[in-house]
Amino acid sequence: MISRDLHLWLCQTPTDMRRSYDGLGACVRQYFGRDPNCGDGFIFINRRRTQMKCLYFDRGGYCIWSKRLEQGRYARLGSIEAGPMTLSTTEFTALIEGFDLVIQRRRKRAA
Repeated sequence: MISRDLHLWLCQTPTDMRRSYDGLGACVRQYFGRDPNCGDGFIFINRRRTQMKCLYFDRGGYCIWSKRLEQGRYARLGSIEAGPMTLSTTEFTALIEGFDLVIQRRRKRAA
């Protein structure tokens, strides 16, 4: 599984899930403007929002973590035009478990 100290980036643009190491590495360079060897994790989701891949570099080699949903869809966390989004490991876990990360309303707090 993904390390807790890994910095995670989410690609808001739908990605072709046929891409593997080199194709996703090219997406990292093009979309994020970053080096895929930097040690960060880069998350990609397909157009139908049923598949996810995470590319990261770990001690001398690329790793790809992948998940395909049998039913349902991954939540959309922002608009396609919004650009890359950073995620905490908690937000990433909530995303893969199917939780909606959008706050529907704010609760009043005691002063």
